[in-house]
This record gives sequence, C-alpha cells and structure tokens, in this order.
Amino acid sequence: MTFTVGHAVMLTGRGRQLLSRGREAGGGIAGKGGGLYAWRVGYEQPVLVMFHGGTGEGPAERMMARARVAAARSTARAALAAGFEAVIVATDEPGAFEPLPAGVLLDVDPPGEPFVYRERLGRLIERYGLERPAVMGSGSVPLLGPDEFALVVEQLQARDARFVTNNFYSADLTGWTPGSAFARLGAVPRDNLLPRLLRDEAGLAPVMLPRTTATQFDLDTPTDLAVLGLVRGVDPGLAMAAGEVAGLTERLRGVMPLLCDRSAELVVAGRVGSQAWQYLERETACRVRMFSEERGLATAPEGHRPRSLLGFLLEEVGPERFFQRLAELGDAAVIDTRVIEAHLGIAPTREDRFQSDLGAWEEVREPELRRFTKAAMEAPLPVILGGHSLVSGGLMALNDAAWEGR
Repeated sequence: MTFTVGHAVMLTGRGRQLLSRGREAGGGIAGKGGGLYAWRVGYEQPVLVMFHGGTGEGPAERMMARARVAAARSTARAALAAGFEAVIVATDEPGAFEPLPAGVLLDVDPPGEPFVYRERLGRLIERYGLERPAVMGSGSVPLLGPDEFALVVEQLQARDARFVTNNFYSADLTGWTPGSAFARLGAVPRDNLLPRLLRDEAGLAPVMLPRTTATQFDLDTPTDLAVLGLVRGVDPGLAMAAGEVAGLTERLRGVMPLLCDRSAELVVAGRVGSQAWQYLERETACRVRMFSEERGLATAPEGHRPRSLLGFLLEEVGPERFFQRLAELGDAAVIDTRVIEAHLGIAPTREDRFQSDLGAWEEVREPELRRFTKAAMEAPLPVILGGHSLVSGGLMALNDAAWEGR
C-alpha cells in the first residue's frame, strides 16, 4: 500500500494498522491537491527513525550502501522485537528496501530537494506525531540487539524529559522524550550533535547506554564491514554483505593472534577515546602503543586546524620511510587515516577513502592518499586502514573475535 505524505510513503504491517488508528482518531487522508495525500497521526510509544541516503555511485560506495541496507533490516527487526512501535526509514533509495518487513514504514526523500537534516527530521516528527523518537543512520550500531534496544525503550517510556544515547559527544543513536523538544533546537547540522543540543538547548536530562562493543561499533567503512565478517552470530544478511570484502577480512584475521600474544605490540593511531583505550588495556594480552589525536574532529568548530604527531612525521620522511619507522614500534598498525588526511589538508572523495581502506591503492585518485595507501600495503608490518569506528568499536569487536577463536 502506498500513500503520499508531501512525498512518497510506503506502509506495511504496523504502518497499515497505524493508518487505521489515525483515521479513527480523526487524522484521515487530506490534502488531495495534485494527487498528493497527507495525514497526521500520533505515535505515543517509541519509534525508531533511520536515515539512509547520499550513498554515492562508486563501486566501493555501492558495496557499502548494500551493507547498510542489510544493517538497517537487521536493526529494524531488533528494534521491533524490543518494543519499538514502528521503524521509519527515511531514504532516497526506496527500491533498496523492497520487500518491506512488517512494522517498517518507508518515507522517501522529496525529489529535487537538497537534504537538510534538521528540516527533514523535524518534518518526520511532526508528520507522524512522534512523542518518543529515536534517530540513527542505517549503518549505525549494527551489533545492537533486542536487549540493548529494550534499554532504549525503557528510558523513553519514562515520564520525565530525557534523552538516551550511545555517545554524548558524537552520537550514533539518540532517542528522547518528549518528541516536541526537537522544535526548541536551533541548527542541527548532523545527528551526532543531538545529545549536546538536547541537553543545552532543550533542557533534557542525559542517559548513557553502557559502553560495550555493541554500542560503540559502527558500519562506516569497508574495514568495519570486514570486521563484521569475523563476528560470531552476526545477522545472515550482514554476513553475506561482508563476503564482498573477504580479502580485507583475511588481513584482519592475520592481525588477530597479536591481540592474544603477550610478546606482541600493536600500534593504534587516530581518534581513540578513553573507553576504547581502557578496553584495550584490560582485554588484550599484547602491549598497545597508542597515538590518540584529534578527538572530536567531526564536530570541531569552524576554523579548527587539525594537527597530528604522526602527520608531522609523515611530512618529514615520506610514506615509505614512515612505515619503516612504524615497523620499529610494533608488530602491526591500525590507523584512523582521517586524522592524517586532515593534518595534510587533503579532502579525498568518499570513494577514494573506501578504496584506501580496502588497500586498493590503484583505485585511489587523490595523489597523496594513493601514495600513502601503496606504502601501507607494501610496509614491513601488517597495516589496517579505516576510520573512527575502526579504532573504537572495531578494535573491540576484533579483539572479542580473537579470543573467541582461540
């Protein structure tokens, strides 16, 4: 069944039940001008809103888009099983989600309109009458299961004004009540800023989810997808998607024994948070040489000039000698390359970044990143490249898999 609410909305399962309830409550179908339909209904119980779009057209980008759809399907099932009343997927790729699972509504981006996060989310909250919304991206926290989502539901059903999130400073999942509090916020350029804005501008009380592998792992890059290929019990759809990066998964598998080896040393560089650092100190057998730099890079104020110690070394000696020196510091290296890119002042395309993560330096067009990636693949030690999730939930998941496989 398809209706239009200012633009296309596809309903199935609970969505149809919702429409029926909306009519009984007087919401009805209105606004039939030009063949467009609209209605106003209200969700009193928690509803999960997932955004999926702007995924790109490069080969690696399309691969990651397919993986994110698989993650969204898995997440929707977990959220509904945990007590969410519905899941709304806001997307510019409606065909990617067919067939729709029961309980999932598809809200299609208006064609030709630029995507503005605050406006898009605000319209969704108003259109569906969301009193207890939770918001995330399609690749966010893909290891979160019904038990973790049940904690979110429990917090959102509380009577007092509050929000719940997996990361206060750079959120991947944020839910809050009342939903109307969103209207008090000013500019909301991206979802990872929501916790601070809900506290500072809407006056809501914060509730933090426990920091675990499941709450800290994100599916942002091909390296994250390769990590999922090593996780036991992962959703079958995600396992199938991870099959597309089998070569990178094997490279990760080669590093795993080091995590359980007291004589080994691992170099970790990038936006490593204190929680991940503590986890590695507590849960790995190897020694860890840590370079934690540029925390909060994605949410840094305008005019911030990123600087990296490893970036300075790279500039001084070049990529080839850089990795030779790195080999003197450890038996393998895990690097969040976005910090080095920011230090160098380069802005590779997302496709270039993904190809670099895959180690496919021949496919990288940005000259400096291409040379860096080639040197990494030819380095005298194993080098794993990725983004922020790699040096947080990614390493945590990799270590869990390493010990489980012993």
